[in-house]
Amino acid sequence: MSPTRVLTGITTSGTPHLGNYVGAIRPAVAASRTPGVESFYFLADYHALIKVQDPARVQRSTLEIAATWLACGLEPDKVWFYRQSDVPEVQELTWFLTCVAGKGLLNRAHAYKAAVDKNREAGEDDDAGVSAGLFMYPVLMAADILLFNANKVPVGRDQIQHIEMARDIGQRFNHLYGEPVGKEFFAMPEAVIDENVATLPGLDGRKMSKSYDNTIPLFVPRETLKKLIYGIVTDSRAPGEAKDADNSNVFQLYQAFASNEETAAMRQAFADGIAWGEAKQALFERIDREISPLREKYDALIAQPAHIEAILRDGAHRLRERYARPTLDALRAAVGLRDLSQVHAGSKAKAVKATAPTFKQYREADGRFYFKFVDGDRVLMQSGGFDSARDAGTLISALKSGVSGFDALAGAATPGEGVSQDEVREALAAVVEAEQEKSAQKA
Repeated sequence: MSPTRVLTGITTSGTPHLGNYVGAIRPAVAASRTPGVESFYFLADYHALIKVQDPARVQRSTLEIAATWLACGLEPDKVWFYRQSDVPEVQELTWFLTCVAGKGLLNRAHAYKAAVDKNREAGEDDDAGVSAGLFMYPVLMAADILLFNANKVPVGRDQIQHIEMARDIGQRFNHLYGEPVGKEFFAMPEAVIDENVATLPGLDGRKMSKSYDNTIPLFVPRETLKKLIYGIVTDSRAPGEAKDADNSNVFQLYQAFASNEETAAMRQAFADGIAWGEAKQALFERIDREISPLREKYDALIAQPAHIEAILRDGAHRLRERYARPTLDALRAAVGLRDLSQVHAGSKAKAVKATAPTFKQYREADGRFYFKFVDGDRVLMQSGGFDSARDAGTLISALKSGVSGFDALAGAATPGEGVSQDEVREALAAVVEAEQEKSAQKA
């Protein structure tokens, strides 16, 4: 069996902190050693340019993040470890996908919609301050994923939509260029959400994030780490007074690094009224015990930027030879960017056969399940949210079989923008007919 391809991108826009380590780096390094998995880790420096216009910061962040992953145990000889900008095929594929991606699809991207909503609230033009880079971000991300036919992409809930969009764009390309020649160029990626990965609180109790400026950098000197930990916000409960472990920033950070036995002991200490200073000292010692040996490796690596540069360039060179160049050669031929002296089997014009509209089921950031009924890039019908994938799937099956029609939906789904109810009924009838033809052929 072919190995499962898992792809992880890290945007080079800041300094790695404890939240990055616990939520992404530590579990990803452990997962890279799983048998039957081919792992891809890349430094997303093209993505960084969307929100960072400080060249020195992008360069420094790239160095720091590369050194961090290597110090934390990533083995570049056993995984694909590379810098996005060292693989020019990513940009060429981005253009191919741009030419098939629907603008309507990109209009619905969460980041773009949030920027538009913010502008409207301020009474500004919808697109004020919105760069084409922000708008096209989902296409670049799709290229990152589809270039290597990644099967699984670990992401946070806020990125689920981008994986769904990568699937939509990949399917569109397959339909336009693959169906006429009986070939599927792109595999469909799946978003992977690890419900067990901890989200760490920052110094002020909110989620640890560069956006809030409340982070604890991963590899600061030992004394700086101690000072930052002692600055974590706590309540005013005195020594000897029982403390609420589950709502304590100090306890949540401790739990992310401690064993089950250590966590249980600390929970009891909280119930017994441990002083905040003592709890913070225990937290500092526990984090430093894990981070200290990694810090030594990091300091050695960060002092050798030429060595890290060589590792990244070697990873990109091998990856281009193995996957990127052959893939782009096939895609260039598929879209017609061909050697004029060569005659291709599919050179005569072929009419792309019409296909019935399709249903696409997905999960949104709110945890609920949805489906949409689409004809190419046009959304004919959009469902409301369902508590389970089964509920959404059951309704889709009923619609496909003709057991339920549009008139029986009772608000569970509504026509898309600019679509009439009659259009939805006609499209559903076409789907039912197609399903019946399939059943007849099987029989």
